[in-house]
Amino acid sequence: MAGPPRIEIRSSPHIHDPVSVDVIMRHVVYALVPVCVFAVYLFGLSAALLIVTVLGACLLTEHLFNRFAQKPNSLGDFSAAITGLLLALTLPPGFPLWMGATAGFIAIALGKVLFGGLGQNVFNPALVGRAFAQAAFPVAITTWSPALAPWRLSALIPSTLTPPFMLPAAGMAGPGATVDAVSSATPLALQKFDHVTTNTLDLFTGMTSGSTGETAALLILLCGAYLALRRMLDWRIPAGMLGSAFAVSGGFYLIDAVKYPDPLFTLFSGGLMLGAVFMATDVVASPLTPRGVWIYGALMGVLTVLIRLFGGLPEGVMYAILIGNAASPLIAVLTQPRAFGEVKRKKPI
Repeated sequence: MAGPPRIEIRSSPHIHDPVSVDVIMRHVVYALVPVCVFAVYLFGLSAALLIVTVLGACLLTEHLFNRFAQKPNSLGDFSAAITGLLLALTLPPGFPLWMGATAGFIAIALGKVLFGGLGQNVFNPALVGRAFAQAAFPVAITTWSPALAPWRLSALIPSTLTPPFMLPAAGMAGPGATVDAVSSATPLALQKFDHVTTNTLDLFTGMTSGSTGETAALLILLCGAYLALRRMLDWRIPAGMLGSAFAVSGGFYLIDAVKYPDPLFTLFSGGLMLGAVFMATDVVASPLTPRGVWIYGALMGVLTVLIRLFGGLPEGVMYAILIGNAASPLIAVLTQPRAFGEVKRKKPI
């Protein structure tokens, strides 16, 4: 005869989720693959080599630091792979490979390992690498290539194979390459400095020049929706960031439609979509409180628009997210819900 049911008392947590960190990270990699494929279609062999090089640099750096620190191999959690893919997608397609590899090393070494590894980074590691590249290689990181160039699958952009500390070659590199090097302004630069607005449909579908993986707004939204539906992405952060950017840019557009771009241009141009969906949602560097994620997203959206309109550079997403990362702990503290049953203390008279 069975005895009375036994009650076991254990410490928290009492609720377990079968979805582990490595599973979530793996699905983020899945979501980034279509963006990478489209980037190769848009910019060709140079984009493919850049993605492979930066990804390899990040994985190798992670492996070496694990060996030096005598830690278990952490490549299986896919965090270094995500850093490599995101960093590559934020760089110009013709970015010299040695510079991309250097930025990948910095992203892992300073953006992740320095803070203690996965789950302890203060800033998004990919953006740490991008910020380093912005400061160390200002000319290369603002040199753009045209999208859908006819030679993109048979020749390389000349700067791709540039040796360290050397100027790029005068022509394309690759089989039968006879095309002279060409450069192209991004939609953000055209709007900011020449007041020329790019067609909204081209921006939405990604048929423009820009960073390797930032142009495909529609594809990025679809990949983000995949993660959100699987509950592997907090949809409130990109919603808050994109919504605030739309509202603020719309206000400026109503003030002066000639000087300031329309809200749809703001949403679909530059790296706003990629940053809002894949970078601002970094769980470690973002707050977790219900009100905090909305404030966090709104702050980055407002900063993006202000930097774009009044800063010296046409793009401001990277700086907006890094500032948001820095403010995240304070936002989390200020928006922490009160514990059930807690009585608010009265201030002494």
